[in-house]
Amino acid sequence: MAAALTRAGARALAKRSSVLAGRGLFFSSEAVRTPTPAPAVDDGTAAATGEDRDDLRGRIFRLRLAKRSATAALEKWSGEGRAAPAAELRRIARDLSRVRRYKHALEVADWMKTHHESDLSESDYGMRIDLITKVFGASAAEDFFEKLPPGAKSLEAYTALLHSYARSKMTDKAERLFERMKDANLSMDVLVYNEMMTLYISVGELDKVQVIAQELKRQNVSPDLFTYNLRVSAAAASIDLESFKGILNEMSKDPNSKEGWALYQKLAAIYVDASQLVGSGNSLVEAEAKISQREWITYDFLIILHTGLGNRERIKDIWKSMLMTSQRMTSRNYICVLSSYLMCGQLKDAGEIVDHWQRSKAPEFDISACNRLLDALLNSGLTDTADSFRELMLQKSCILTSRANVAE
Repeated sequence: MAAALTRAGARALAKRSSVLAGRGLFFSSEAVRTPTPAPAVDDGTAAATGEDRDDLRGRIFRLRLAKRSATAALEKWSGEGRAAPAAELRRIARDLSRVRRYKHALEVADWMKTHHESDLSESDYGMRIDLITKVFGASAAEDFFEKLPPGAKSLEAYTALLHSYARSKMTDKAERLFERMKDANLSMDVLVYNEMMTLYISVGELDKVQVIAQELKRQNVSPDLFTYNLRVSAAAASIDLESFKGILNEMSKDPNSKEGWALYQKLAAIYVDASQLVGSGNSLVEAEAKISQREWITYDFLIILHTGLGNRERIKDIWKSMLMTSQRMTSRNYICVLSSYLMCGQLKDAGEIVDHWQRSKAPEFDISACNRLLDALLNSGLTDTADSFRELMLQKSCILTSRANVAE
């Protein structure tokens, strides 16, 4: 859940984020494992996809039902003496994938390979492996990859197959492929390491996340924001506060750090101070059958991450998904989403979180946690946000008392 979402974000910032079809910026519904139906095509979508036009794109998008053949539509188009250049086919395949029409996207990609093989790029092979995974599964993607000529087994193709293994939690195969990539002397970028960290978090092998982080450093590969998010999530899930703080310290010293990174680091620090991740008997969620503590805690850090990126709607999406799970909310969860909304200036949403918390019976509303959040905001120099929070709580009939050591 957290793994998929983090992967998607990593792809959004990585150099080749557009390589693998259908991997948009933090597609949150898949990330948190909530079922998402393929979007219906309304009039607005039809205009955006161009399906109301009588061109190749329009013909393929009008197929809609998966049982209809994009291959047949392409053959008919070609039979009419019309051109279907590789660049146009590539755009159509990617756009089909974005609306989760993977079968049609794969048919277009297959037709492109048959008719424009000399025009195929490294990213085309990566896209095809990704689509094969979505339509037929990881084993079919593996078969396709192994049959590729040596020259086509680029970093793009390797990374697409690695992602296929990771999303299927095929740890052994992913590890063997990772070693093959190193033996092939590929110039691996941060996306590869993020994929491995994501896999290890998803299967609960949290100690291996640090091993991959050390390998990344040895290879002089620059981490991105999502690398740090994965490491922080693993440290938190292990209830390792010292490692958590150490990672945040690395972030603060990273020469590539930008404003969004600084906000992430500041918010994460606030979260530690306010939620008291360790040392408090009430800070841990009692794990239930369907969701483990390791999985559940990463929701909080995904919310923190999206706050740092300013993705307000994604915060809402993740929070809604949390409410749909079988886990009980804790003060930690409420503090996390509440502080995120406050940092984003979303006072109305913050107020709704307080209302939900006050209505909940397990756990009871924790005014001491709110006081810690107020102190953390003040100690971080966020006085305006702290004042807004104090006023909001006053409206909810809660009087906050600060013990923050703030210089006048």
